[in-house]
Amino acid sequence: MSEAVIRPATTTGPGLLASLDPLLRDWLPRQRWFAGKGRPVAGFSLVASTELLPAGGKLGLYHLLVQVHQPPTPAPGTSTGTGPAPGDCYQLLVGVREALPPRLAPALIGHVTEGPLAGHTVYEALYDPRPAEVLLEALRTQARIGGLRFEREPHQEIRSGLVSRAVTAEQSNSSVIYGDTFILKLLRRIVPGVNPDLELPLALAREGCPRVPAPTAWLGAELAGQSYVLGVLQPYVQGATDGWELALRELAKGEDFGADARALGRATAEVHTALARALPTVTLGHTQLRSMVDGMLGRLDLAAQAVPALRPYVPALRSAFEALGDLASEGQTWTAQRVHGDLHLGQCLRSPTGEWSLIDFEGEPARPLAERRMPQPAVRDIAGMLRSFDYAAHSVQHSVPGWAEHCRAAYCSGYAEISGRDPRTDPVLLRALETDKAVYEVVYEARHRPDWLPVPLSAIRRLASNRPT
Repeated sequence: MSEAVIRPATTTGPGLLASLDPLLRDWLPRQRWFAGKGRPVAGFSLVASTELLPAGGKLGLYHLLVQVHQPPTPAPGTSTGTGPAPGDCYQLLVGVREALPPRLAPALIGHVTEGPLAGHTVYEALYDPRPAEVLLEALRTQARIGGLRFEREPHQEIRSGLVSRAVTAEQSNSSVIYGDTFILKLLRRIVPGVNPDLELPLALAREGCPRVPAPTAWLGAELAGQSYVLGVLQPYVQGATDGWELALRELAKGEDFGADARALGRATAEVHTALARALPTVTLGHTQLRSMVDGMLGRLDLAAQAVPALRPYVPALRSAFEALGDLASEGQTWTAQRVHGDLHLGQCLRSPTGEWSLIDFEGEPARPLAERRMPQPAVRDIAGMLRSFDYAAHSVQHSVPGWAEHCRAAYCSGYAEISGRDPRTDPVLLRALETDKAVYEVVYEARHRPDWLPVPLSAIRRLASNRPT
């Protein structure tokens, strides 16, 4: 279910969505960024429709916000007994042509047989340079088109005529690269409110933090009195390699990754330090920690219902969470601040000069926006990265003994060099947060990639052994 039921638009042509409906029912669930997989699509509501290029010409372009109606997901061991309900809202860029050239064949949505677009072919427009150029030009000129608002940072220049190419390796969103200058990230699952993927990089830019590309421009919308962030344009780090690819490459060659892990730890600490300066921090006392622990325990119980292989470890894992609650009961407190929220090797870029950048501050998309914007212990990001080293170590054909442990230690040491505090000196909190992350991974792998389930389960066995990391 979505975070807010968005009222469908009444002034945009319902015939447009009716003509696309049968095509979207087949196409949308096959997209990697579609969050409602495994549940039937019962219908759609049109939230907003904006014509960016007239469909009467050789090329038309529609910007759509479409709400999907699906049955809600029942909790393990229950059945909802309810019918489809308004759920997630998605941002679509639909190109319209009489016929699709061969180069755009992978972008095909389908051939329209009825309604205002009858006889035309519709497709994912981000793969087409001309529609992508329309978006960049709108950002450059700070256009206002219908409810869409194209904003640009003052004194930031955007050159026209940059050739675009779509990024094919995407997960929860879609991106387009313009020349070697900019990358535009378009959010797919849309929720109202301040999106941390724009909020945090802007705050870091004000602090002069060089570890995060500063937003150049962004796309938003005003609908029914609510604001939405739809996309962010940032400088493209030319020649950069993401941390996941780099780690796997070094692993395959049997080369040491410790120096890079240490440098990445330093970069993470720089970002955390800048965020703590830019945005308010809070103190987590007994009440707040008890709520955090209860959330962890609840997620563990649900995960054990969903994945039987987890059940033998539940008592030991509960002790990891209760140990944190015990410290809070004794009066220990922790500082919480804004954090990345979904930090792993794939969210980090190393430039050709060896400098690390952190990207994608959206947080875990499945979590409610309000939760993603809450201050958290900075160690939550650390736990995510430690889990990522573990995943990398298990992803190569020939394992390298001690590789993950070496990287984890180097990363924490690098973090301490900048922050002044080694995450390993807070073992109860670190173990609880890493356990919470591993439990999430068990459920994800069981549902989506069963062959990968042994990776988080091996971590579960280690964390259940009651040895703090």
